[in-house]
Order: sequence, then structure tokens, then C-alpha cells
Amino acid sequence: MSELEIAGQVVELVRRLGGPDAQAEAVVTRADLALTRFANSYIHQNVAESGVGVRLRLHVDGRTAAGNGSVVSAEGLRALVERTLAAARLCPPDPAWPGLTPPTPTPTPAAPAVDEATAYAEPDERAERVRAFVAAAGGLETAGYCRTAHRSSAFANSAGHTASGRAVEAAMDGIARTGGSDGVARLCADRLADLDGAALGARAAARARAAADPVELPPGRYEVVLEPAAVADLLQNLSWYGFNGKRYAERQSFAEPGAAQFDAAVTLVDDPLAGSGLPFDVEGTPRRALTLVEAGTTRAVAHDRRSAAEDGAAPTGHASPTAATWGPMARNLRLCPAATAGAGTGGGPATATPSGAASHGVPGATGGATVGGAPAEVVDADTAALVERVRRGLLVSDLWYTRVLDPKSLVLTGLTRNGVWLVEDGVVTRAVRDLRFTESYPRALGPGAVLGVGRRAVRQPDRTEGVWWEAPPLRLASWNFTGGASG
Repeated sequence: MSELEIAGQVVELVRRLGGPDAQAEAVVTRADLALTRFANSYIHQNVAESGVGVRLRLHVDGRTAAGNGSVVSAEGLRALVERTLAAARLCPPDPAWPGLTPPTPTPTPAAPAVDEATAYAEPDERAERVRAFVAAAGGLETAGYCRTAHRSSAFANSAGHTASGRAVEAAMDGIARTGGSDGVARLCADRLADLDGAALGARAAARARAAADPVELPPGRYEVVLEPAAVADLLQNLSWYGFNGKRYAERQSFAEPGAAQFDAAVTLVDDPLAGSGLPFDVEGTPRRALTLVEAGTTRAVAHDRRSAAEDGAAPTGHASPTAATWGPMARNLRLCPAATAGAGTGGGPATATPSGAASHGVPGATGGATVGGAPAEVVDADTAALVERVRRGLLVSDLWYTRVLDPKSLVLTGLTRNGVWLVEDGVVTRAVRDLRFTESYPRALGPGAVLGVGRRAVRQPDRTEGVWWEAPPLRLASWNFTGGASG
């Protein structure tokens, strides 16, 4: 049976076993996930899994329950329905049940069609990219992964709404390491063909070498240029804790729709169909581009049907299996580049991207940056255009181990990694030892705080397939570093 036929059969079983008043929705997904992992410059793991998952949520006698299954035989589907009905009888009443998604046209994705070569990629194709990454590192120790994912999904509910779609993804994430420094390069794409292992490996190795022999700087507030990998952490936490309809309804979010909470250079759009994503969520709500921030003004938060009903808003297509606990979240969030957002830089007029920028979002040329007076592949041309305006500050590659200290104001603490450099008079002068920071992400992006936005967004993979964060580099007026390598 097709995914849609299986979903329809589950809904019919609920009607037969739970009665005509039972409301049900079913999502059936066939997933093919494959991962090639390497460490010590050798492939040590190649794994793949293929399976069918069925998610059922039903509402009967004023109570709601959900269940999951992986056996799609007649007996397996009946067992799933029976145990979910039994669970519903044990659940407390659910007076806030928002009802089912009515029959709604599902949008046709504007992105290119699913790339079949990626959907059915062979292990050798991923291994070839790993080989190229390792070779380009020029003898440095390397580690990372290359992965592909293919999902075919269908939805049906007892209100008569159905939807179906497919999605693919390819991603590569790798580091190169010297004796005491690391460099990273990562990229997420809709086609495996767009992952250039050699370009990524050369990038990671060059940055690892440039990060050697770092100096220690005192804590304090520094002007910073955050590269796309670091900006991705901002987007992830803004999504989880800020533009989250459940947290907004509970008054745990900083978001104030209609208020100018960000710099005018900031436009944030959740755009699942910009990549090869599914055109509907687990409630069957169509997914479309949602502008969360427009030229600095907060416009919306992400909603599933429950949070939308509580807020008196419309669902935005952000329901997920974990939304009941964690809330609906934007999972394909893009910070629009300066040209796309229609804004220049907060510190002056926008400048065009210098020629020679690498394709597929993989940084290439230095754009004139130097380390210790010698040319080095520390920044790409897009980042160099921001760096050259910094009188004294820091270039930050990546953030990690970030933890929320105050959800309402979204103050986080975390560490830098994979390269930090001192910038003086527009020149990258030397590597800096890692620093701890404590910063409010909305404040760091607030009015007047964004001095520059790059012109090319780079898509960063998440640990979960189907989730990505896309951003250009950012130049920010101030970032609060609260500790150095010595404490």
C-alpha cells in the first residue's frame, strides 16, 4: 500500500473501533536515512536504515491520545488503533482540543523537485566526498560525517483532509585538526551533488592552521563578526525559545508582535519549502513561508492548531510530534541576506559581494584577510567585506555548549570554538583562545546593534534531518565575553 492508503486505513479503523464521533489524524512516513562517518581521517562507520512509521492522534469522548507504530500489516495497524484508544480512555479530559484540519489545498513547493540521485544515493557517493575532504586537508587529522535522507509522507484525517509529499536532504560536517587547533566546514543542501568535499576539507584545514598559537584576551564587550555557523546558534535558540507559540502563550517568550525588537537590517523567515521539504505538518496544515521578523519588527510566532486556538490566531504549519511538550518551532529559519532583505548594513550603505566567492555557499577566497601579515584562508569574500570595517573586534567561527539562563530575555551562556581571531583596523591579525560569553540574543540583534549583514546565506545542518538554519555572516556592535581560557 502507498503511504496515503495506509493513513486512510488507520483513520477508517478508528471510525470502526472508536465510533462515528471519534476524530483521528494519521501520518505515515517512509524514511531512508544514511550516514557515513569518519574519524582519524578514516571512514569508521557506514549505516543506513529504511522503515515506515505511523503516527496516530485521536480525540474520543473529550480525551486525546497519540500513538506510534512501525508494523503496517492489518494486524499491526489494528493493534496501534486499539492501544491508542485504550490510552485515550485513561487520559484526562482535553477541553482545549482544537479540532482537526479541514480539507485544505496543499501548496506545491516552489523549490526544485526532489533530487532522485540524492534520494537513492549509494554509500560510495558519500565516501567519495569524505575521501575528497580528507585529501584536501593536506595531512591534518580529520573527522565528521556525510549524510543523505529521503522521506515520503502522507496525511489523512477523519475530516476528509489528505496530503502527501516527499523530501530529501544532504549534509556534510567536518573538522580538521592540528596539534592544538581545529577548523570546521559544514553545509546542508537539497542535492548531494552540491556538497564539494574538497572545498569543505580545504576550508576546514586552512582555518585550523590559522587558529594555531592563539593569544588570550581579557573578558569584556567586543565588536564581533559572527560567521554563519555561529549565527545558526542564534537562529536555533530564537526559534526554540522566542518564536514558539506555546511559550508565547505561556508568556515565556520575548516576542512582541508589532514591536520593533530587532535592528532594521534583520529579517527572519521560516521557509520550509525553500528546500526540498514536506509541504505539510503532522496535523496536515499546509506549510508556507512565515515571516517572523520584517525589517526589525516582530510579525509572528509559529503555531500549531492548539497554540493558535489559544492565541486567537491561525495555525502556521509548525505542528510536530514533540509540540505538545516543547511547543511549535520554526525548523527552517533563514536570516535574509542584505540584498534579499532589502536592507544594507547598520553601519553604512550596503556593498556588493566581491567577485570570486565560492559556489554552493562554500567559502573560498580570502577577500584580502591576513593572519600575522600573511594571506590566509580565514574568511571568504562575503565575511571579509564585514571584517574590513571593524576597528577592533573578534571574528567568531562557531558557538557551542550554549545554555539558556533566562528564557524570557533569552540570555544564554556558551563557548566559542573552531577558531576565534582578533581583528584590528579591518585586518585579521592573530588567533585568540576560546572565550565564554553571556549574552541576550535579542539584545545583540536589537535596534542599532547590527552593523552589517552579509550577502550570501549559507545553510547549516542540524543534528536532526529536515532541520536547517540558513544565515549570512553578521557584524554586531557588541558581544559580552565573560570569561577567558584561564577562567
